[in-house]
This record gives sequence, structure tokens and C-alpha cells, in this order.
Amino acid sequence: MDFQLTDDQKQLLEAARRYADTRMIDVAKACEKTHKPPSVEVRKGLAEMGFLGINVAEKYGGLGLGNLEAIIVLEQFARLSAAAAFPVFESCVGPIKAIEHFASEELKQRVLPRVCSGEIQVAICMSEPNAGTALTDLTTKAVTDSKGEGLILSGQKRWTSGGGHADGYVVYCRMSDDIGAKAIGAVYVEKNQKGVSFGKGEDLMGWYGVGHCDVYFDAVQIPKENIIVPAGGFKKLMEAFDLERCGNATMSLGLAVGALEHATEYVQEREQFGKPIIDFQAVQLRLAEMAIQVDAARLLIYRAVQNAATGTPSVFESSAAKCFANEIVRSVCINGMQVMGGYGFSAEYVMEQRVRDSFGWGLAGGTIDVQKTNIASAIVGRRFNQRA
Repeated sequence: MDFQLTDDQKQLLEAARRYADTRMIDVAKACEKTHKPPSVEVRKGLAEMGFLGINVAEKYGGLGLGNLEAIIVLEQFARLSAAAAFPVFESCVGPIKAIEHFASEELKQRVLPRVCSGEIQVAICMSEPNAGTALTDLTTKAVTDSKGEGLILSGQKRWTSGGGHADGYVVYCRMSDDIGAKAIGAVYVEKNQKGVSFGKGEDLMGWYGVGHCDVYFDAVQIPKENIIVPAGGFKKLMEAFDLERCGNATMSLGLAVGALEHATEYVQEREQFGKPIIDFQAVQLRLAEMAIQVDAARLLIYRAVQNAATGTPSVFESSAAKCFANEIVRSVCINGMQVMGGYGFSAEYVMEQRVRDSFGWGLAGGTIDVQKTNIASAIVGRRFNQRA
């Protein structure tokens, strides 16, 4: 068991950190101010550096590295903001991995290289007005068309990160008349297809520049080659989603790392009573607690992705990593605000943004409490019937 990164991984980390700190700082500020996502030009810049599709196979335009390398890079961008990191997130641990693992070769060749080059961004459509945690209650449905040549997709999706901005969507939907998970599969839908429309952008507490809105599908024609997973493939989709949980956890981790770094710098510069405030034990204890939480979260995430190698993590390990990271990021960011005093509360500084952003990750991708039921299920070796 080796807890050290390889030389190549260290070089990749440093390259990502330098790029984030020199090229993405202003992007993060602009996203926060305008609420607009990073531009196509920004994505292409990330692609040129090899930061998109890090763990996507080389034949599809990726670097062909492992999930750990993708997580290492993602953390560096997440230090700045959710918006700055989101293109990396969506290209490495989001819906792209479902396409790479399960879609037809034709669809892989059509979508993956364009994502890895920064030309397009792909989002995932899962939740609905009446189906969030109870995902198997979703009603968006794809039925075979009259000619038997494809599917007709109709329904409404909610809380779509990247909604309206992304160029393509992996849509979870019912594809048969079976009950529950047996009917669920997924299809790929392009933004400009006839029948696709978008609701008003959500006004959220944080995550400015990620973009969220309802997505509507009004009898959208889906060719057969756009089927990612047919009915009955819900288990496969959730296996791919286990990696997304690790990405979610890393977005939390990155926020916490940014807060810790900012607070550490501040307490060594800020003076009160004639000395730097780091000399006060109360500040030392708070900083130490933040550092312990950050390190523990990182180890849980690294374990999950390293044990999965190039595949998908286990439910237990990915849920444990997500649950812990989602909880500690709130504590770390709030402690960062506390040691900065009024400056931490000021909108002129980044700490208050981190506090706002920190609460979203424990809601997205499966709430903290849901992760705990997943963990309990893994411990006892059976699923719990929430409907009973």
C-alpha cells in the first residue's frame, strides 16, 4: 500500500494547479459575477492542455489515464469554483463515462472526441419534479416510433446542471411498461433537436456559472444508435454514477482545500494585538481541524477511485467518500470564514462564495442521508425497501 503519488501524477497535479491559478482565476471571477458558464474558448484551452477526458480512452480523444489522475486534476480546478471546474467534471466523471462504458461504438465516436476537444459539453438529466431521491419514479418516457426505427421521447427534467448550456444530454427515461428500475434506460439527446426546450434558469444559493434549468422533451425523435442503455439497464447506469459520486466528493474537497489554503495564508498575515493571529491557540486549533478533515476526505476519495482502477468504484467506497466530503466541506468553509472575521463575510473575498457553494454538493448526486443508506445497504448486503 503506497500513499504517495507517482512522479507523473505529481507533474500532472502541478500542471493543473499552475493552469488553474494563472488561467482560470479570472474565469472563475467572471462566472461568479455574470452567472454565465465558461465559454467554448475556455473549454478548448482546457482541452489543449489535456485536462478534458483525462480518463477517456485515447482512441476517443482522451489521455487514456486512470480515474485517480482525473480526480487529481479536478481538485485543482475545484479550489477556485464549481463553475471553473465543471468542464473538467463533466468530461471525466459525469455522463461521459456512461457513454464510454455502455453506448454503441458509433455514438462513442460521435460524442467523446468532441467532448475531449472542448467542442461540446454533455450534461445528465436524471431528476424530475416528482422523482429525485426516488429516481425509479421518473415518468419521462421513450416509446418505439410507428416505423420501429427509433424512439419518441417525452417528459420533463429538473435540476439539470448545465441545462440550456450543454450541447448534449444523457437522459434517464422509462423505456418499457415494466415497474420500477426494470423499465429504466438512457438515451443521448442533442440540444438542437426538434422538441427540446429549456425553462427559466434557476436562481440558486451558489454554483453561479454552472447553470441549472428544467429541460423539456416534446416528442423528440431518438435514433436507435442514440440508445446508451436499454430498459433494464438501471444497475449499469448507477454503476457509472458511482464515479460521478467521487467527482462530486472531489468538488467538495476542492472547495475545502481552497478554503484551507486561503485561511492559512490569511492568519499568517492578519495581525491583532501586535502579532499574527496564527499565534493564538484558538486559531491554531481551528486550522488543524480543517486540515485533518481535508486530508481524511482526500484519502477516502483516493481509495475509492484507486480501488476501481479504470473501472467504476464500489457503492460503499464512493458513497462513504461523497458523504464525508459533503459534510466536511461545510465545516471547513465556515471555519475559514470564521478565522477571516468580517473579511470572510465580505462579498469582495472568495470565502463567502465557498460557504454558499459548499452546501450544494450534499444535495446533488444523491443527498448525504441517501449516501448513508447506501453505506448501510453495503454493510449488510441487501437493499432497503423505502416504500414499505
